[in-house]
Amino acid sequence: MDLFLSIFPIVLLIYLMVKRNAFPSYVALPLIAGIVYLLQLFYFKNEFILLNANVVSAIISVFTPISVIFGAVFFNRMMETSGAMNTLRSWLDTLRSWLGNISENPVAQLMIIGWAFAFMLEGASGFGTPVAIAAPILVGIGFKPMQVVMLALVMNSVPVSFGAVGTPTWYGFKTLLDSGTIGGEDVSSIGKYSALIHFVAAFVIPILALRFIVSWKEIKQNILFILLSVLSCTVPYLLIAQFNYEFPSLVGGAIGLFVSVLLAGKGIGLAKTEQKKEKQPIAAKTLIKAFTPTLLLIIILVLTRVQQLPFKAMLNDSSEWLEFSLGELGIFKISKGLIFSVENIFKTGVGDSYKLLYTPSLIPFVVTVVISFFIFALSWNKCKDIYLKSAFQVQKPFLALVGAMIMVKLMMVGDDYSMTQTIGKGLADATQQHWVSFASFLGALGAFFSGSNTISNVTFGAVQYSVATATGLSVPLILALQSVGGAMGNMVCINNIIAGCSVLGIDNAEGTILKKTVIPMLVYGLIAAIVAFFL
Repeated sequence: MDLFLSIFPIVLLIYLMVKRNAFPSYVALPLIAGIVYLLQLFYFKNEFILLNANVVSAIISVFTPISVIFGAVFFNRMMETSGAMNTLRSWLDTLRSWLGNISENPVAQLMIIGWAFAFMLEGASGFGTPVAIAAPILVGIGFKPMQVVMLALVMNSVPVSFGAVGTPTWYGFKTLLDSGTIGGEDVSSIGKYSALIHFVAAFVIPILALRFIVSWKEIKQNILFILLSVLSCTVPYLLIAQFNYEFPSLVGGAIGLFVSVLLAGKGIGLAKTEQKKEKQPIAAKTLIKAFTPTLLLIIILVLTRVQQLPFKAMLNDSSEWLEFSLGELGIFKISKGLIFSVENIFKTGVGDSYKLLYTPSLIPFVVTVVISFFIFALSWNKCKDIYLKSAFQVQKPFLALVGAMIMVKLMMVGDDYSMTQTIGKGLADATQQHWVSFASFLGALGAFFSGSNTISNVTFGAVQYSVATATGLSVPLILALQSVGGAMGNMVCINNIIAGCSVLGIDNAEGTILKKTVIPMLVYGLIAAIVAFFL
């Protein structure tokens, strides 16, 4: 009964969002969160105060994803209002004269921006930034928004285990490492196995993503370019993972972007397309001005995410600056890195925090937008209009994310006896020695809950370790499958789907997108199981 009632809310959520006349996410998620609350209170007998503390914690947690969504929407509205997006669209139409037939071939555009460029952004930042930046560019070129969201979600899976400079790997298993359960060599092995599994999956997954937008015929005609573009990212990614688990995605993406643009410029592996009428070239000054916000965005992201530079440590400085009591609500703290945290909520020990400077919202999105107001000399009324429309656009995603976060937090209440752990242990008990075929799906389930490969690894890492040791399976391999699963789970993660739809202004399509993206996720899990079997 424990297992049944733990799984029931997830099954009901999926049903409500994919059925005919599906519930919008901002209705379905708060509803399911309420059901989980009641189950935890009346069946699992968790303390009323503890549950309420986790609800408060969830509301604080929401500020991270919603601020990223707001920053992306804010940036995109500025690009449209300033005319920069129109300039970039015109430039992309004339790009053929600079880079061969790239601007005329949709496969080239999708692989360069949706694959290689997003791959690099994931390595630098994570937090859904690749979808927030790459998807609007693709829509600006002329692709349909909903198709772009599905492509972006599926494409942005291979690099995720090493996203945000390796955070899912080095931080996701930090608890096991700090407790001495695994050693430093085990973490390195996890990185190597993860990279190899992702490398093999990359021969299939980008093709499935492309199919959301282009036909099989177009894929076959451009298959050489697709494979070369994929390998240009994944070969350096695999090689770097043999000795480092921070930079595989960042460096692999940067190399892949350069090589993909070079190949497209020479037309290597691309089918010839019908040439469009030559357009008037855009003045270099106008083009540079239009590109400045995007370039500034990328530069700031990279500078603030690379471990070896001082900025990342500064933005994450947790040294206490201010502290004062909020009474029963807890203790409010502000660190020198402007990390706002509320600790010991309702005296339960529960707490949460928001990294104002490190979360990719204020820096780089809002900062870039404010600078761009001056670059494009926008009037006060236009600036105000951009802000108000952006704030209005994130209202429904805010409600959806509040529901999602409360559901996740409540399902994790109870430590070893939590609903999430009950699900994980139930799956493990049912599969035993065959767990190698299912381990990645538990990781995907964690990402579906939380929207994060890192949190999935933190949540289910100990369960995966327990199953591996109990069944005699390789611990690094099973933990690698957990990490790969967390990455592939990004395709079906409700938070990510909501974020992608919000940035592009798509309403009530979350269920439709989920039904489509679950197929490549299942294929990914099958590939991971086959590779793991041979390993």
